[in-house]
Amino acid sequence: MEVLREKVEEEEAAEREEAAERAEWARTEKMMRPVEVRKEETTLTQETLRDLEKKLSEIRIPVSAELPAFTKDIIDISMLPVSYKTNTPKEEQLLQLADNFSRQYSHLCPDRVPLFLHPLNECEVPKFVSTTLRPTLMPYPELYNWDSCAQFVSDFLTMVPLPDPLKPPSHLYSSTTVLKYQKGNCFDFSTLLCSMLIGSGYDAYCVNGYGSQDLCHMDLTREVCPLTVKPKETIKREEKVLPKKYTIRPPRDLCSRFEQEQEMKRQQEIRAQEEKRLKEEEERRMEAEKANPDALHGLRVHSWVLVLSGKREVPENFFIDPFTARSYSTQDEHFLGIESLWNHRNYWINMQDCWNCCKDLIFDLGDPVRWEYMLLGTDKPVLSLTEDYSGINDEDDVENLDKEDEDKSFDMPHSWVEQIEISPEAFETRCPNGKKVIPYKRAKLEKWAPYLNRNGLVSRLTTYEDLECTNILEIKEWYQSREDMLELKHINKTTGLKTDYFKPGHPHALRVHSYKSMQPEMDRVIEFYETARVDGLIKREETPGTMTEYYQGRSDFLSYRHADFGPRVKKLTLSSTESNPRPIVKITEQFLRNPAKPAEEDVAERVFLVAEERIQLRYHCREDHITASKREFLRRSEVDSKGNKIIMTPDMCITFEVEPMEHTKKLLYQYETLMHLKKEEKLSRHQVWESELEVLEILKLREEEEEVHTLTISIYDTKRNEKSKEYREAMERVMHEEHLRQVETQLDYLAPFLVQLPPGEKLTRWQAVRLKDECLSDFKQRLINKANLIQARFEKETQELQKKQQWYQENQVTLTPEDEDQYLSYCSQAMFRIRILEQRLNRHKELAPLKYLALEEKLHKDPRLGELLKMFT
Repeated sequence: MEVLREKVEEEEAAEREEAAERAEWARTEKMMRPVEVRKEETTLTQETLRDLEKKLSEIRIPVSAELPAFTKDIIDISMLPVSYKTNTPKEEQLLQLADNFSRQYSHLCPDRVPLFLHPLNECEVPKFVSTTLRPTLMPYPELYNWDSCAQFVSDFLTMVPLPDPLKPPSHLYSSTTVLKYQKGNCFDFSTLLCSMLIGSGYDAYCVNGYGSQDLCHMDLTREVCPLTVKPKETIKREEKVLPKKYTIRPPRDLCSRFEQEQEMKRQQEIRAQEEKRLKEEEERRMEAEKANPDALHGLRVHSWVLVLSGKREVPENFFIDPFTARSYSTQDEHFLGIESLWNHRNYWINMQDCWNCCKDLIFDLGDPVRWEYMLLGTDKPVLSLTEDYSGINDEDDVENLDKEDEDKSFDMPHSWVEQIEISPEAFETRCPNGKKVIPYKRAKLEKWAPYLNRNGLVSRLTTYEDLECTNILEIKEWYQSREDMLELKHINKTTGLKTDYFKPGHPHALRVHSYKSMQPEMDRVIEFYETARVDGLIKREETPGTMTEYYQGRSDFLSYRHADFGPRVKKLTLSSTESNPRPIVKITEQFLRNPAKPAEEDVAERVFLVAEERIQLRYHCREDHITASKREFLRRSEVDSKGNKIIMTPDMCITFEVEPMEHTKKLLYQYETLMHLKKEEKLSRHQVWESELEVLEILKLREEEEEVHTLTISIYDTKRNEKSKEYREAMERVMHEEHLRQVETQLDYLAPFLVQLPPGEKLTRWQAVRLKDECLSDFKQRLINKANLIQARFEKETQELQKKQQWYQENQVTLTPEDEDQYLSYCSQAMFRIRILEQRLNRHKELAPLKYLALEEKLHKDPRLGELLKMFT
């Protein structure tokens, strides 16, 4: 650093000379013409700048003590690699170029703030900002798109404010350190997010600029929570139905047009007054919510990410705030100006005026008039020299420009930061300590890591009525990994309505359950996944006196069933709801059109008036008709009070037919229809009763699920899945036992005999022969003992079987069937054991000589005995 300071002093002294200054101005006039134009257009004098700087220094900036601190003192640098603690020669050369570039910029633009080029890292080593970026593609598919990357950075890190909100930080830590401690300022956030986006293929840049107070402080209390914004409903245009040729004319309108006009005027006045009142309330509310004027507006330093269009099918340029993970247009009012931006290849200075914030900025980085670059090694196209450089005719000037291009053609060194890695545990935990709270305007969003809460709660959104967040309007809770497939719970505190949303896979195929109380026979709406049910039920609505069901895709074309209940009959004994069902008063069923039947025979609506003993039918209307046929039956009992059989009479069927037919007038047809309807009524009543029982089962199951709230664990999650863990431990135990068995087979067979000899003494020929004979003799005895053991067990099993057979012959007459079954079972098992012992004995007799010869050959090949045995032979 001292060498650099000496060079700077020498260059500054040289620049004071008149000849060098003229040459410098001649060169910079051709290279940085936009800077000169801006300098001529400025109206601020040096005295004005000093006064402004004095006023700004007098402003005291309060820093909240609750915000976490992230300083180099808490960072352990002992385990950091060498690249963090030193600079390579190429990095030193880059720092010299950056210093030279900064001096020229400060000399030509004294009214602008110093450039943010090479802050110190965690090891107090200056590092160029572009080399701090480490493009990395994360191994998680969820982190492939920009929105998921930004959300992860926002959730994973904790915001630390800048030490001085008017200046960029003096330190810029590596992304690995930021991830380790899960803290950072806006520049740390942007560096990590930009590294991930560049690794995912986006054209992303870190921006050093100025932002609003809310943006710099991550204050979302004046922003609407994105989860509360309802998507716009697309209005479907209703197709006009062509009028039929034969239609009934509507009745003549006898209302007074004057009265209608007066009523319309009165309604318009009421509507205008209501709109005026709402507008005044909105203005008062906006005035109350309006933020206090910021004394540092336009001066607060902030860093964010710029994503340019082109790569990854990005249609237009946009900003990403790394604090909140929200995307903004490049013309948003929160972004007040840009000083510079950089990626992993180059560094650009904004030469455009930001008097209108960032609204008029053009992000064509290949335009040197608007963006002055530091290095020539950029992938952005450079505009061709036209009018601005048309006056360059001097050969010396052209040579100077060529030399300057050669000096600036410098490739960016590789990043000094280690590979960015996020462990699966950290990726799953997301938030620091597994929890994060984000306040919004009239809302509060809470996030938890998966499996942190025993009920599977991962997110909760609380909406309030007032800005102080005291009166709760509604609560939304999101769940994961629930065994009951519960995904979302919505609680409306105003109405007391609770709505549960389920993913596919519930035992009762639940999709939505809306209720106010879990008690039966109360107001509730249950929606189902119709493809998971055999009966095609998609929705069931229940009130204390009614039950309505909606169907889809049934073979009998049933689409609607409505049942009305009467008061329950009181019994003397205590009885449950199942044993004492409510009496059914009326059942209404509606059917879709069956194209296989003619319209006059296809029932559209069927009403069973159980209390009145009547059945009403309404058939579908033909397309060329204006009315439909109807039929009503009086459902009498088949026998009267005296036991006499009742005969079908014409007054028991009232019919209205559009086109009467002969067969429908016959009593036989009417009688068969009535008998069929009686069976259908009985079936419908039974189905309504089953629906009531199903509701009771659902409520009972939901109470158990809410009480237990069991979570499902993937079989690949070996840390939480107990079955998978037990299986892995069993496999490890088997492998360990197999390893021990292999070690036992590789034991030294001469060790028991070598122990008998004095330690360190060399074997003689006679000792080698004796060891060989003892080893073979011992092995032979072991083979004989094993054969004797198998023979003894074989004889023992045979004797026991003979005794059992003799006992059976003596007591065969008095044995019970159970005793005979036990005897047969014993004989079967005994014969099985005898057969196995016989096979083992025969196999042992066959393998014993081979094993003996194999051991003898092994002893001859043993290096400790082989040479001595050969000498003996």
